[in-house]
Amino acid sequence: MMPLTFADLNKENIIKKVGGGNETKRHLENLGFVPGSSVSIITKNNGNLIVNIKDSRVAISEELAKKIMI
Repeated sequence: MMPLTFADLNKENIIKKVGGGNETKRHLENLGFVPGSSVSIITKNNGNLIVNIKDSRVAISEELAKKIMI
């Protein structure tokens, strides 16, 4: 298991665990980051990541991406 920040660009990964406090977990779950979901990084830019999840593109901070384990 490793944080999403270490994933290769455009490679599909499966989310294994979402960490953080209750509020952070809820926020990420609302965006579609739930265990078992497929996620891929489209681009990394100035500490932010644009990811493809559930047929949507979402921008998240590197700090949040470190809480998503793949």
